[in-house]
Amino acid sequence: SGQAMKFILYSKPGCHLCAGLEVKLRAVTLPLDLEVRDITTRPDWFQRYQYEVPVLCAEHQAATGTVEKPLPRLSPRAAQAQVEAMIQAYS
Repeated sequence: SGQAMKFILYSKPGCHLCAGLEVKLRAVTLPLDLEVRDITTRPDWFQRYQYEVPVLCAEHQAATGTVEKPLPRLSPRAAQAQVEAMIQAYS
């Protein structure tokens, strides 16, 4: 499908790894719909991801509604090409 795949990045202010991954995701040349969610804005997000950010999820439409699938963690030193390859693999 030519539709942009939706990805969600759980992030928090002052998180250098989050910022670094966001920069790489915004530089991806594939069609990509990226939503960045600040975990400090919702208690449920904070509880789930406070020790794990950045967490990148792919959003899928399922019969039961929208499902978020966390992607494998990328090394902070991952090259742009590795980020693109992972996005492609999960699109």
